[in-house]
Amino acid sequence: MAGIILHKTIIMLILMLVGVVCAKTGIISKEGNSDLSRFVLQVVNPVMIFMSYQTDLDSRLVHNLLISFLVSFGTFVILIAGAYLLIRKKDGRETEIERFAAIYSNCGFMGIPLVDAMFGGEGVLYLTGFITVFNLLVWSHGVILLSGQRSMKQVMKVFTSPTIISIFLGIITFFAGFRLPDTPSQALTLIKELNTPLAMVVSGVTISQTRISEVIHRPGIFRVCLVRLLIIPAVISLVLVPLGIDEKVLLTVVIAASAPPAAMCTLLSMRYGRDSVYASQIFAAGTILSVITLPIITKYTEYLTKKLA
Repeated sequence: MAGIILHKTIIMLILMLVGVVCAKTGIISKEGNSDLSRFVLQVVNPVMIFMSYQTDLDSRLVHNLLISFLVSFGTFVILIAGAYLLIRKKDGRETEIERFAAIYSNCGFMGIPLVDAMFGGEGVLYLTGFITVFNLLVWSHGVILLSGQRSMKQVMKVFTSPTIISIFLGIITFFAGFRLPDTPSQALTLIKELNTPLAMVVSGVTISQTRISEVIHRPGIFRVCLVRLLIIPAVISLVLVPLGIDEKVLLTVVIAASAPPAAMCTLLSMRYGRDSVYASQIFAAGTILSVITLPIITKYTEYLTKKLA
């Protein structure tokens, strides 16, 4: 599996480089990239999630899906505890941004393409458990962390997001046994296949807006990336492997938890007056470094599985 992850992350890196070239040559503007990002998040991702539920009802799938939800909740407990323990609050540091980036991963943009490449629709089905918990927490705990305000309006917003709606619709059709006719199914399949190339091109355009020289001179960025990409994922694997979880569920959750920092950190930092430049630098560095760290964590998880499971 580590070899597959390495192969896929290299492909994704190439796609990101296409995004960088498109940005540098003016083919995709900052505004155009914002529109593409919304298209991926609000159309392509939800379609891919919904289509993952368009499969035959199976007791094994139902059991693993429920396990995925439970394990994802436990994983976020570890992520939040680890971020607060390892990233201490100090004057002059953007602690809130660093903790947010350490807790919340790019599980949609990076997680979906990788899991789909490894396990197909079944893996994406299990990933919806992690994505659901992610959305519930990022719009409650995450918003409170960056804004410093407690707002029920923001918490309720999660239930109207296209991602959560697609999960609810997918679950309903899955258990009701409703399957789309062939023609609309083929159309939606074509849309879902846009996910990987578009998501990576968008990431590449975003990365192109960050100066690497500035990233190198901010050690806090690498501290956050170390926590987000290696330390906490290693702990998560160590905790989950002995539980005897289905391998596909295990690796799906581990990959989602090991993905680079969420792009949402930059968006929410802009919205609440935080240092959005710093947030984007963490995103860029984490995305690039994840090409190396994701195969490492996958190999580590496989090693633990052989030793402890």
